[in-house]
Amino acid sequence: MSGTSLDGIDAALIDTDGETRVRPLAFRGEAYTDAARETLMEATRVALTYDRPRLGRPIAEAADLVVRTHAMAVLKLMREAGVKPGDVSVVGFHGQTVAHRPDRGWTWQIGDGAALAAACGITTVSDFRSADVAAGGQGAPLLPVYHAALTAGLERPVAVLNLGGVANVTLIDADGALTAFDTGPANGLIDNWVEETSGARFDAGGALAGAGRVDQAVLTAMLDHPFFDAPPPKSLDRSDFTVQPVRGLDTADGAATLTAFTAQSVALALQQLPRRPGRLIVAGGGRHNPVMLRMIAEATGITPEPADALGWNGDAMEAEGFAYMAVRTLQNLPISFPGTTGVPAPTIGGVVHRV
Repeated sequence: MSGTSLDGIDAALIDTDGETRVRPLAFRGEAYTDAARETLMEATRVALTYDRPRLGRPIAEAADLVVRTHAMAVLKLMREAGVKPGDVSVVGFHGQTVAHRPDRGWTWQIGDGAALAAACGITTVSDFRSADVAAGGQGAPLLPVYHAALTAGLERPVAVLNLGGVANVTLIDADGALTAFDTGPANGLIDNWVEETSGARFDAGGALAGAGRVDQAVLTAMLDHPFFDAPPPKSLDRSDFTVQPVRGLDTADGAATLTAFTAQSVALALQQLPRRPGRLIVAGGGRHNPVMLRMIAEATGITPEPADALGWNGDAMEAEGFAYMAVRTLQNLPISFPGTTGVPAPTIGGVVHRV
């Protein structure tokens, strides 16, 4: 899994039947080099200018990079875990999202699944989102089906909040029904702001936000966005919001205001759920930011619980989820549902590339 934060690749090895059995076995993170990150950022900038997906030089270079780096991550993970390609049934290959435009009938994840299958010598499932979008869904979020498997032994209703570049929430109801949607930006805007104003990649430990003051006028203006009033299911591209509203603030105040924006958008999202969850379990990079978690607690009245406190690997969950969904694809089981993406009926996603 390579997410919208563009920080690197997460690779996970799990044992699963694609339904109730999930047993994580190994995980590794592979950071992108500065040059690789710039290549992916340029591809994203170019892709967002297109009215439909099409290959050009920056996109083709980035797509090749994605395959090479993902193959390396898979092979390193297998070596560390002591397994061989013949021991692995399938690779779930999300690819790199360069543009997400379900309102225009498309979503675009670059990376050739057939090329990765050949490089690793393992059957690979890629292009998980397109079938959902083609059927009328948002194409995101897709992790809810995995969240349901992980929370099978917990008292429900329970919610899982993923704080990546964009945030999304999944409610697993007492009867197993799923409600999920993107809540708004999570770390993406904060990362952009901190890099722009200080040169750092992110607000480590929320130190900048903790030292800053929230500008309530700017925060209120940012929350006055039609996305927050739109009923779920709904999804975002990382570029749908920008740091423009906080320009003019100093670095710390801008970080504090953007962190509060993430927290308040989560609070608005919980109000749109069919019922209030008893617990809020947090995955993704944002769980490492204590200031963000404190602001979410204050805004929602629920104390967020980092996924790691339940014995889960909060860094591995997305990669594990796409491995899980790849198995479901092989078994012709759906990965998206009306309550998670707005697709009219449960939908099987992914394209299988066999070796």
